Amino acid sequence: MKSVPEIASDVRTVLREAAAFYIDIHAHPELSGAEARTADKLAGRLRRDGFQVSSKVGGHGVVGVLRNGPGPTVLLRAELDALPVEEETGLPYASRQVATSAGGRTVPVMHACGHDLHLACLAGAAAQLAADREQWSGTLAVVGQPAEETLEGAHAMLAAGLYDRTGRPDVVLAQHTAPFPAGMLAYAAGPVLAGSVSLEVTILGRGGHAATPHLTVDPVVIAAAVVLRLQTVVSREVDPAEQVVLTVGSLRAGETGNVIPGEAVIGLTVRAYATATLDRVVAAVTRIVRAECAASGADRDPRIRVVSSSPVNLPTAEATAVVRAAHETHFGAARIASWPPAMATEDFPLFGDAGIDVHGQPGISTVYWLLGVASPRQWSTAATVPVPANHSSAFAPHVALALPTGISAMTLAALAHLQR
Repeated sequence: MKSVPEIASDVRTVLREAAAFYIDIHAHPELSGAEARTADKLAGRLRRDGFQVSSKVGGHGVVGVLRNGPGPTVLLRAELDALPVEEETGLPYASRQVATSAGGRTVPVMHACGHDLHLACLAGAAAQLAADREQWSGTLAVVGQPAEETLEGAHAMLAAGLYDRTGRPDVVLAQHTAPFPAGMLAYAAGPVLAGSVSLEVTILGRGGHAATPHLTVDPVVIAAAVVLRLQTVVSREVDPAEQVVLTVGSLRAGETGNVIPGEAVIGLTVRAYATATLDRVVAAVTRIVRAECAASGADRDPRIRVVSSSPVNLPTAEATAVVRAAHETHFGAARIASWPPAMATEDFPLFGDAGIDVHGQPGISTVYWLLGVASPRQWSTAATVPVPANHSSAFAPHVALALPTGISAMTLAALAHLQR
């Protein structure tokens, strides 16, 4: 393995600017598909550092390219979007933003998943690598991806010709915050995150007066039966050796108690570590929904729509070994932990070989690691008071430890694959 160049730029300046960028992005979060301000802020930093920048790629996607002689192409990726969560961290820079959701409701907005920290680390690494050009040769691509939380952004950027702008990358790198000690990194031996399929099920009944239920086909009753029956899929149709999660996250029907509505809508997600397992469970969901509708006398077939899907996040073993070795050399083995596969999911694998049907270019390696964000105080009491996890209204990374670690981790990962 080639030796890894040391970071040579003014780290204090990079860190100070990245911290200010983080605070600004955290205080001004934007929902998936509406990341205009966040994208503009990232694009401005990249232009300042000498990158050739393209904006509005697959939505609000930002692409920065820095060509620095012959060598491999390394792509660094982070996400732009936030969540419809009301922040309860008590931080002086806490978000007070509200926005209109895709469903037309006014909702609070918060960076409750660490995308703001990912972006600050990305911007810091880009600034360091741009300043340290004599340390490497090749092409550095930096991507700010929109709409990760809805699993739409990666596909949209690739379909919009992302790799026509950057050239075919040799490796794509990303990191994600997680609730373990800040200042540490973690790697999984196999899959890091599960694959998923999200479904919207619309049960079509026949509405009417609450006093004459015999003249209706009640979709609320059908939906309730479907939700209960779905609980048996994992327990009775999946091999106990497989890890599968089936979650019904929403059930919407009716507006008032004295009217039986005409339809009910169920939102659910299936997660697993194998595509074949996902397909099998989705087939079981489809069978159960149709059978319950038929058993209740519904005279119209239900509508079952795939809202989103994501591949299993299985990083490339060889490329991962190169990055992990660089991290262990720089941080020390004691700061590198093992990570058990998690049932969370995201669309990052599409940038690699899992997205060949979108970008049509095989042989693209991916590396994905976890970045600890729990403060020393949080970790010391974790046995009795759980550390606020991603998507929690109390999620608050320990920036003083996590930000410099994340910037260095991303910088070293890029240098490990770029030519001297």
